[in-house]
Amino acid sequence: MKKGVRLLLVCLMFIVVASGCGVSHKSPEGVVKSLIKAYDKEKEKTILECYGIDEKADKTTQAEIDGTIKYFKAHDAKSIEVIKCDTIKEYKKYALVYVYYELNLGNKKAYPCISTYMTRKKDGKYYIMPSDDITEKMSRQAATDYAAFMNTDVYKDYTKAYEVFIKKNPGYEDKISSKLL
Repeated sequence: MKKGVRLLLVCLMFIVVASGCGVSHKSPEGVVKSLIKAYDKEKEKTILECYGIDEKADKTTQAEIDGTIKYFKAHDAKSIEVIKCDTIKEYKKYALVYVYYELNLGNKKAYPCISTYMTRKKDGKYYIMPSDDITEKMSRQAATDYAAFMNTDVYKDYTKAYEVFIKKNPGYEDKISSKLL
């Protein structure tokens, strides 16, 4: 094989491998999508990077991370598909972001999920805010904005998909709850 062709193949392989790695800190939505994908793959180092944590998380944040990893593991999803991710409300120094995603459980079953995260911008990059950093005032504002979000088409689509799933799969949530004990 010619040297130029080999070099091109090596470069293409590097691009393909690198494109699936890391965290997108370019937008609030990017870091939230990165977090969900990291939870799905149980990549704790990437999860910590989403929070902007280099070494170890504090007890509260670590407990949240461990609990969320356990939640994803309990579903035993084959894959995850992010349906929609957007900012509910942008404030001065932070943003409230939702992510609507489905856990592919196989056999054409998809469990719909919706989560919200507070993000903040620091040094030109977006990070997930640990719950200890969210003030009471921020929490009240987020609750008000989330209540308004519940009237959007995205939330209504999620609710409809969730109701259909539960109707077709009675007892599913009890099965997941028992795995979380």
